[in-house]
Amino acid sequence: MFFVDTLEFEGLGNRSYLAGGPSAAVVIDPPRDIDQIITAAARRGVRIAFVAETHVHNDYVTGGLELARVTGAQYLVPAEAHVSFAHAPVTDGDTVTVDEGLVLRAIATPGHTPHHTSYALTEDGRDVAAFTGGSLLIGTVGRPDLVEPRLTEKLARAQHASAHRLADELDDEVPVLPTHGFGSFCSSSQAEGDATTIGKERATNDALTLDVDTFVAQMLAGLDDVPAYYTHMGPANAAGPLPVDLTPPRRADAEEIASRLAAGEWVVDLRSRMAFAEGHVAGSFNFEGEGKLATYLAWLIPWGKPVTLLADTPEQIAAAQRELARVGIDRPAAAATGDPAGWVRAGEELASFPRARFAGLADVHGRGDDVVVLDVRRDSERADGYIDGSVHVPLHELHGRLDEVPDGVVWVHCAGGMRAAIAASLLDAASRDVVAVDDGFDAAAEAGLTVVRH
Repeated sequence: MFFVDTLEFEGLGNRSYLAGGPSAAVVIDPPRDIDQIITAAARRGVRIAFVAETHVHNDYVTGGLELARVTGAQYLVPAEAHVSFAHAPVTDGDTVTVDEGLVLRAIATPGHTPHHTSYALTEDGRDVAAFTGGSLLIGTVGRPDLVEPRLTEKLARAQHASAHRLADELDDEVPVLPTHGFGSFCSSSQAEGDATTIGKERATNDALTLDVDTFVAQMLAGLDDVPAYYTHMGPANAAGPLPVDLTPPRRADAEEIASRLAAGEWVVDLRSRMAFAEGHVAGSFNFEGEGKLATYLAWLIPWGKPVTLLADTPEQIAAAQRELARVGIDRPAAAATGDPAGWVRAGEELASFPRARFAGLADVHGRGDDVVVLDVRRDSERADGYIDGSVHVPLHELHGRLDEVPDGVVWVHCAGGMRAAIAASLLDAASRDVVAVDDGFDAAAEAGLTVVRH
């Protein structure tokens, strides 16, 4: 009897899988921190016999090479992937026996990358699962523009063909188990739902219901911004990532925190946006540990810039360190926990700024106050509607465009509050008067603000 265990990585919007039989298993697209994979296998009482990559990943650092080394597993990598380490090259139709009666079959599905490969798990000759990586996702497909701009349309057409190949080769009841699509920017659009099958996708996925020209036109028109740190992930994975070091970072006192800020390093406060607004180290930035920490911190921070983490507890530091390691931010320079009053030197005070809802913004707008409304959503979100007269600087561009924000009290908003809090901390660190709007964008019109829609 086979099993499939799903490992969720919500911060990156990805999944990895452990699948096997009574004694042996294969791991699909493992994360950098492999200890939890090893724990999952131990819980099952199985040996990890194979580690399989669907592609060279652009959004996170793989743990595949290290997992294969530690466990002695055979490392399956698509043959056309250009990598610099020893591996077992996989081509279309190749099979490996995972356990008695349980076979993993490679299916070439180019599109997300030129070499992308999906894997069908077969038990006693019957396909029981399809690990589709960045190919066929839940209600969508992986984006085709992460490799080379000149290949984007060609890969989009290949993605359409690959989706059809999977639908043609696999029965309707076969579960589709993708790596991307749960918040990852590797997805061409965000998945709807938590699980799917070939049959469900055949009926609803645009790649399977639209002709290729219509599908490609719609996909290319809807592609969103690419996180800047993606530039570093592919090369790291192709070279062979080093093992991750999750030992606790050194403890920083108030003097060291001030010194690191003075040196231009990043001090990142992981506490909730409510706690940060109430009191924080002046010059620090707020990236909530419970938000999409790895995506947004890695997107905004100048690559290689030392980062010091602040949090309520050591456990929060450890969780953030683990998540950041997945995107190549390996070792925090230092960390501090506990009472924020202990993070500033004697005689210094914590900084703060107000939070509000759109109703509060409507009130000051109505009084004619000197207000700047700053929208930090992405272009695609703003295209669906925006507050009349607002200034637009997407969050991932804000740190380099602070001088474009007009004078006045800046009321900054996003779609729900998390990104507005990051933006507010960037503005506050630049000594701007700021109010963080912590509200859903739908509330803007309800509050009486004029929302322009095209």
